[in-house]
Amino acid sequence: METPLISVESLTVDFSGDLGAFRAVDGVSFTIPHGRIVAMVGESGSGKTVTANAILRLLPKQAQITGGRILFRDPQRNDKTTDLVTLNPSGSEILSIRGGRIAMIFQEPMSSLSPLHTIGDQVLEALTLHSEMTTQEAELHLEQTLTDVGFPDPKRAIASYPFELSGGLRQRAMIAMALIARPVLVIADEPTTALDVTTQAQILALIKRLQQASSMAMLLITHDLGIVANMADEVVVLYRGQVMESGPMGEIFRHPQHPYLKALMRAVPRLAMDPDERLQPLREIRRALPMEGPPNTVSHKGPILRAAGLRKSFASRGDLFGGAVKTVHAVNGVSLSLAAGTTLGLVGESGCGTTTVAKMILRAIEPDAGQVFFDAGDGHGERDVLAFDDPELSRFRRAVQFIFQDPFSSLNPRMTVYELLTEPLVIYGIGSPEDRYRRAKELLDWVGLDRRSLGRYPHSFSGGQRQRLGIARALALSPRVLLCDEPVSALDVSVQAQILNLLKDLQTSLGLSYIFVSHNLAVVDYIADYIAVMCRGYLVEEAPREKLFANPVHPYTQALLAAVPDANIDRPLDFAKLKSGRFSDPSRWALPFFLEGDETGAMIEIEPGHRIRVNPTHADTDFFTRSPHPVEPV
Repeated sequence: METPLISVESLTVDFSGDLGAFRAVDGVSFTIPHGRIVAMVGESGSGKTVTANAILRLLPKQAQITGGRILFRDPQRNDKTTDLVTLNPSGSEILSIRGGRIAMIFQEPMSSLSPLHTIGDQVLEALTLHSEMTTQEAELHLEQTLTDVGFPDPKRAIASYPFELSGGLRQRAMIAMALIARPVLVIADEPTTALDVTTQAQILALIKRLQQASSMAMLLITHDLGIVANMADEVVVLYRGQVMESGPMGEIFRHPQHPYLKALMRAVPRLAMDPDERLQPLREIRRALPMEGPPNTVSHKGPILRAAGLRKSFASRGDLFGGAVKTVHAVNGVSLSLAAGTTLGLVGESGCGTTTVAKMILRAIEPDAGQVFFDAGDGHGERDVLAFDDPELSRFRRAVQFIFQDPFSSLNPRMTVYELLTEPLVIYGIGSPEDRYRRAKELLDWVGLDRRSLGRYPHSFSGGQRQRLGIARALALSPRVLLCDEPVSALDVSVQAQILNLLKDLQTSLGLSYIFVSHNLAVVDYIADYIAVMCRGYLVEEAPREKLFANPVHPYTQALLAAVPDANIDRPLDFAKLKSGRFSDPSRWALPFFLEGDETGAMIEIEPGHRIRVNPTHADTDFFTRSPHPVEPV
């Protein structure tokens, strides 16, 4: 058997703090073979990142390796074995290994990249530290590396700053930084968590291609079992700092043995789940939902919320010092309808306009054109939200609340839980202090948090608990509609299952209506009744959930579905189909979907409730003629 590149043997890492010692990694052992991808799987807090940082000796000051060995056999030095645990974390030997022989792709590129330096300077720094190339050789190698990782214009990227790049390009810059010194091992710590599914699929395909081309080894840290099924050769499952199960990926996924791994698999949302099937998180939230039944039982003749022809454009300059002004059409003629007590899933890639639509509905952003109608259930029918005066708008915003993507940045860190939950009540002058205190305790009961949490601050909660606080705060004013903007995208699969189940239960108990913005169709499939798909500011397909997944017609919808990584190893991602962004380029769609220049197309109905965007100039195609008449030209 070939000697492994890395052997982690009985690794133990302890943290010291004001509340005493804590063991984050407890006797972990595994190996990373040459040229293989080892996936380390587990929930947040299971010890994955601490293990990776221990290999690179990047642990914080309060952490200490108290046991075990990390043996690194460098093929560049005739397989000389070095115990990384024995090295000085800031000594010359580990500095020559870190970044040169073992590199890392970090989870969040925006916080990992310096905003004050260009991409070229930051990527080149790793090369100058670990090679003896001349300046000219280094610059040529830099441009080639950026080309290899998929930058469409490497020369421009070299002079760009991180804020000028999309999330996908920033992640490619992080990959380039890790690979430019040609390491023998790359540690990828949740490299696609913050990306939408199509960009994620492109990044995964890129990592797989580069790994195979250079025969480097990789430690892939993730909580997404779908990514593991499509990327890994071997799997290590961690729980509370200990290895629960490990082995070849195929064996692990086909015949899981440990109850923890089985439970982790049951928590993952899958496409085409049974209508009554429920996700099973590892730990159910013990909550006390209201027993008196839904308060919002007012009958509606039509939808509770409706948007018609929303448009929004933004002007952007070419650079910081002026340049040509470019108009970006963020939302272009979007019409939506939300029935009372149901969930509308709004799906698309980052930048497609979904969040802008949600903000226009709430009037956080004023649309350039279009209308938003809301039925308050008072017998007066729907009214134009954009025509509301201040008192009416205040009442509307009390009835329509927002759940944000990142609960940490949306909750004031200087306010206690009690202050956060009662602030909306104070603003609207609702109740006495005693009433507000009772309401705060009731809200915590609904989302499954301890009433003793009222005096704590947001930073003392986990990500899933903070998201539950965000939901509780949104419910404080007894709203009728919740706009949920990617509320589970940053959570691990078990916590994600908790939040999705909580939202479904609250909808049943309180009669709520949701607009649920997401890029993950598997998540939307689980929670939504009706789905609308957006691309580049346009609505391209909409249908009831079961119809959309049974018959996805638009090429962009098909690409989104193909980009969802499935934990079933018999349904792998088609990386070849997803390797470029052509599926989100209307000028590269097949007929009759092809749109070019200022063409906007029209929405046509192909079956009851199922509509798609096509080019009406190609009405003679077979596809178009078997569809009913066009409706609502955009």
